[in-house]
Parts: sequence; C-alpha cells; structure tokens
Amino acid sequence: MYRHLKATAAFLLLSGSVAFAQDGVSSVAEIDKAYHNWYNLDMKQDKIPGVSVNRAYNELLVAKQPRKKVVVAVIDSGTDINHIELQGRVWVNKNEIPGNGIDDDNNGYVDDIHGWGFLGNAAGENIQYETYEYVRLLRQLAPKYGKITSPQGLTEAEQKEYNTYLVTRKNFEEELTDRLKTKQNLDAFDEVLAICEQLVTGHLGKDTYTVEDLKGISSTNQDVMRARNWLVQKYSQGFTPASFREYKDYIDKFVNYHLNPEFDPRTEIVADNPEDINDTDYGNGDVIGPRADHGTPVSGIIAGIRGNGVGIDGIAENVEIMALRAVPSGDERDKDIALAIRYAVDNGAHIINMSFGKDFSPQKHFVDEAVKYAESKNVLLVHAAGNDAKNIDNADNFPTKQLQDGTRASTWLEVGATSKNLKKNFVGEFSNYGRESVDLFAPGVDLVLLAPDNKYDKMNGTSFASPVVSGVAALVWSYYPELTAVELKNILLESSTKYPRLKVYYPTEDPKSKKKVKFSTLSASGGVVNAYEALKLAEKVVQQKGVL
Repeated sequence: MYRHLKATAAFLLLSGSVAFAQDGVSSVAEIDKAYHNWYNLDMKQDKIPGVSVNRAYNELLVAKQPRKKVVVAVIDSGTDINHIELQGRVWVNKNEIPGNGIDDDNNGYVDDIHGWGFLGNAAGENIQYETYEYVRLLRQLAPKYGKITSPQGLTEAEQKEYNTYLVTRKNFEEELTDRLKTKQNLDAFDEVLAICEQLVTGHLGKDTYTVEDLKGISSTNQDVMRARNWLVQKYSQGFTPASFREYKDYIDKFVNYHLNPEFDPRTEIVADNPEDINDTDYGNGDVIGPRADHGTPVSGIIAGIRGNGVGIDGIAENVEIMALRAVPSGDERDKDIALAIRYAVDNGAHIINMSFGKDFSPQKHFVDEAVKYAESKNVLLVHAAGNDAKNIDNADNFPTKQLQDGTRASTWLEVGATSKNLKKNFVGEFSNYGRESVDLFAPGVDLVLLAPDNKYDKMNGTSFASPVVSGVAALVWSYYPELTAVELKNILLESSTKYPRLKVYYPTEDPKSKKKVKFSTLSASGGVVNAYEALKLAEKVVQQKGVL
C-alpha cells in the first residue's frame, strides 16, 4: 500500500522534524484556492503545468457528444460512493438485485451492486489493517531459516528462500527500530505536553485554551512560564493537538499492525488460503469499508462532477467508477489484486486504476496472469509508480508491467508525480522514476481532492497522479471508442507535454543529496499527460483508421 501524503505542517519534535496531517475539511473553500483544480489547467493559457482538461472541454469538445460510457475500476482501499461529488458516477451492476443474498447474475459474487470488497467475509466483517508483505514472508520463513548462518548445504531453491529471508529480516529490523524510536520520542513528547497543559490550564482556571490565551499568560511562577513558552513555540511551528494525536496513532499502527509478526487478521476474518487462487469464496459487497480515505480521492480525480460549484472538478464526465476494495492499511495480497483485476475485466471495466504497491510479491504469477487476461480483453491498466523516491528500473515495485515470462504488458501505464511548480522542484520529491519503468508523469503534488463524508483535503502522492492519467484516458476513450487499449496508451504517451530543456531535482529522501537532471530522462516518454493534445491526436488516429 502506497502511503499517500496529506498536506502537512512540519515542526521540530524532540529528535527531528515530524509532519502532522491535517483533518479533511467540510468545504473546499477552506483550502488555499491556489491549489484548486490546478491539475485541470493548461500551461499556455493558465501558466500552470496541468493536463489541459479545461482547455480540451472549452475548445475541442463543445460541439461533440461522448459516444461511450467508460467504466473505470478503482482497485483501492474503499471508496465513499455516497460522496456528493460522485453521485451518478458510480457503476451499478444492473443484473444484480440488491440485498437478496443471491448471486443473480451468476458471476460468483453475491450482491455485488457497485463492485466487490476482497477484504472481508459474508457476515460483513472487514480487514482494516494488515502487516507488510515482508513481515508475512519473514513469519513464514523464520521457522526454517532463523537459525541458519550459512547457505552451504542448501538446495538452489532453498538458497533463494534463504536470501529472501535475510532481506526481509533486514527490512523488518530496520523499520521496526526506526518506528520504535519515533514512538519513544512521541511518548516522551506526550508526557511533556501533558505536564505543560496541566500547568497552563491550572493557571488559566479552565480546561481548554487558545494560542491567544497562551500568549497572554504572565506569571511569577517559572514553571508556568516555561510551560507557556514551550507551548507557544510548538504552536508557532505548526503543532496542533489533533494532528499530534493523529500522527501518534499513525506510528502506533506500524508497531501494532504493520510490523507485528503475530498480527494475522486474514486467518480470523477472511479464512481463505492466500496462496490458492481458486479459493474465492470470501469477500462482500461493501465497497466503502472501514477506510475509504484513499479510494475516494482517487475516484474523485477521475469522475468528480464538473462545474457543480461544490468542490473539485474531475476529469472525465461520461464515466462510472467500479469500486473494488482490495488494499488494506498495510500491504495488499497478490491474490486479492489478481481477483480484483479479473472481476473488473469480467464485469465490463475498460480501465483499471491501481494506486498501490509494495516491495515483495510472493504470488506475482497470480497478478501476472490477471494482467495478461486484462491485456487480452483490451483493458488499459494504469499504475502509480510509488512514493519512495527510487529509480524503479533498479528497484522492486510491485505490481509491475514486467512479467515473469520475460514479456511486458502492452496495455500498462506507469505514472510518476509532478507539481504545479515548473522549476527544479517540478517532480515530486517522493516520486519514483525510471527511464524504462515509468511511462509518463502527471500532477500528484498539492492536489485538493475528495475525502470521505463529503469532505476535502490537500494530498500528495503518485497515488493521485495515476488517476489523472486514468481520467484523461477515460475522457479520450469516451469520445473515440474505436481506439484499442494499445492505441490509447500510445496516444497518451506521444501527446504528452515535453519539457526538453527543463532540469529538475532527482527525487530523493535526503535533502543534502539533491542534484539536477533533465526531466526528459526520468520516464520513457519524457512527458506529462495532456488531455487537449491526446484528444487531437486521437482524432487523427481514428481518421487514419477510416472510421470517422
């Protein structure tokens, strides 16, 4: 699961700088207007390096009508299909009767009205948290290899497993050490916070206080003044109690769930065999689930209602979202992803958006077969490149278009993230890249997006660059249904906006190691998806095919 990055207010916390996420807001007007819908803008007309969606509607599509309803399957954490900005944009399985407990259309799924949840059971219980894949692998391999110190005497297959064990153990130990240190610092901060708040509330004579109350404190009690000064400093650095609690809870989840080898919700809730692709009798029709905070913004970029004056503008209009819940907080299972892809294909999806990923894929063959199946059925797959600031030409990032049989999926697009700053910080500092592995870029920094419960938030991540491409693909395909998935993919690549002389910082997690590189070298196309140019090129391609 890619960790999507909310807009943050950073402040110094004991041992270092810690970012605190803000809660979603009920009105988009509460978020800086400079970031509203910037991904829809045009570089020439608006001086903003968006993907020219508004220009496309205003100049190319005014007198045209879409000719195809495009279904985009969003394989994600869950989607708030009740969000006001998604009304009329959610796929409905018309061959299924809601709530009757019968598989009316005989597709293998009971009451799958808007999609399917692969993280639960028929009783309505759902997985919210999961371990990371390398924790699951470590749990599986440790009993056999935990006491082995040398690969000598092991078979070739065992040596491969042993090497996997060593890597997973290293990853686990490093990550757990880091998270436990952060947890310790947060706990210490929490103790200091409690003491300081007790002192100032006692002085003020009330249980709550404002920053103005703090600044107005004057006392001969040095403990009160030290508490007052400490709190004023933290608030000036961006601290809020709510954001602190949220971050503390975020770190606790790593320790209690993601990095806990003893945590195994799959056995208790789903009760399937994750290594048996034919064991499919699980899941439910709940596509919202316990955490719709990721699938909702993804879906909004693709299909959010345009021009309603409520909040954001999505990219495509003649589109429906098929919601497939397969990504927990933690790492997704290969089997769930494979089955979700197959569900999407079998139930009429034209595009599949996949804003998730992980470093290990023990059942990659499950996913590869599903990808090849989608490819054979003319389905476009769009995948987020990931948020680790890595060159994924040389680093694992699953799922991938590179298949185990040595071929590459021909209908796959891998997407990195850009910002609205067409300068050295144009590429998101977190975004993965790769001249061979990443196909193109799209806006994924400082996007104002949907949040569950009719709220909005500002977020970052390749998770949101991917649906920008899915949205543009859906827009083009809705007007030019004659295109094949391969043709559509090539159109998006060829028509992407190039910035041949632009030099940007390599994405990096280390600010001290920043160096510049040509933007054109960070992906195969060297460009950013562009709806206006894609529609123009689609017109030419279709005319050349002789179908217009």
